[in-house]
This record gives sequence, C-alpha cells and structure tokens, in this order.
Amino acid sequence: MTNYLHHGDLPDGLDLGKIVAIDSETMGLNPHRDRLCVVQLSGGDGDAHLVKFDGQTYDAPNLKKLLADQTVLKLFHFGRFDIAVMDAYLGVTCAPVYCTKIASKLVRTYTDRHGLKDLVRELVGIEISKQQQSSDWGSAELTAEQIAYAASDVLYLHQMKEELDRRLAREGRTEMAQACFDFLPVRAKLDLSGWEEADIFAH
Repeated sequence: MTNYLHHGDLPDGLDLGKIVAIDSETMGLNPHRDRLCVVQLSGGDGDAHLVKFDGQTYDAPNLKKLLADQTVLKLFHFGRFDIAVMDAYLGVTCAPVYCTKIASKLVRTYTDRHGLKDLVRELVGIEISKQQQSSDWGSAELTAEQIAYAASDVLYLHQMKEELDRRLAREGRTEMAQACFDFLPVRAKLDLSGWEEADIFAH
C-alpha cells in the first residue's frame, strides 16, 4: 500500500479509473462551520491519494474535474456528508455516486451496525482502526497515523461494493439502491440549504 500526499490538488494526468473511492476529513461534522481539510481517493488498486487543503484556497481544478466527471462513478461511505462538504468548499456537485452505507442498510437488515469499520470487517475480513477519526485534520502537517487512517477509509470500498452489489441483486433491491444513489446529491444540497433535519416527505 502506497499513500500519496498532494498539497492543493491532484497531479496532472492522473487516471484513477472509472470507479473512484472518495472520502473527506474535516474539522467537524458541520459543513457550514467546519472546513474541509483532506480529500482522499483510491482507484481500487491498493494506492490512496490524499489532497490536503490549507484552509485558505480550494483551487483544485484536477480534483474538481474528477468529481464532476459524469463518466466516473464516485464511491463513498456515507456520501451524504462528503458530497455536501465538497459542494460547500469546492463548489462541485459529485455525480454519479454510490454509497456503501445506503447499500448496507438496504441489504444488511439483520444488524444496525453500518459503520465503515463493521462493513470492512464483515465484507472484506480486515480490521481497521478508527482511532485517528477525531484528530486535528487542520494541522499544517499530517502524522503518519493520520495518513494511514485516511487511506484506510477508501482502500476497501471497491471490494465492499462488489459484495454489496451481489446482495442487492439477490434481495431484488438494486433499482431501489440506484434511486437512492441518484438522489444523494440533492439530499446533500438540502442539507446545505437548511433542511438537514426536516423530513420534507412527512405530512
């Protein structure tokens, strides 16, 4: 496993394939208040690319082009947050997207454990650490532990997707899942626009 850390943008000409696993690290869970610090990506080849932002500028044309590319499927775990925070700070609507957390909730109805750590353990057979989740991602330099943690958030999503797709097909829920994925960018915009708690489908 190799971790590539880039400051400010992805390198020119980088090709991560047609399915790219993506995650983000922020200063907290409120995209209106807590700035985007890191975006991590993997093409499913065992490598992870981390883009670190200094909080002053988010001019990342190569990353933005990838996020907006309609020919590239963006693969998330709990994409609702990541899509919203990247829309807020990078000004890009990510699409098309796939969310392993949503897929898990649709097919792993025998459990209420849908966190990344639980899914990687069950679907891939690997134990990952979440110890660095609440660390200071806004620091000038990331620690080796933070880099390893950020990489682990995207390195297994391709394998998880394969198994979740198999289960979605088995349970006859593939089309339902796709409809949920298609709605995710809109759900993220609702969050950013003030409807993060309200159920607009309620009476």
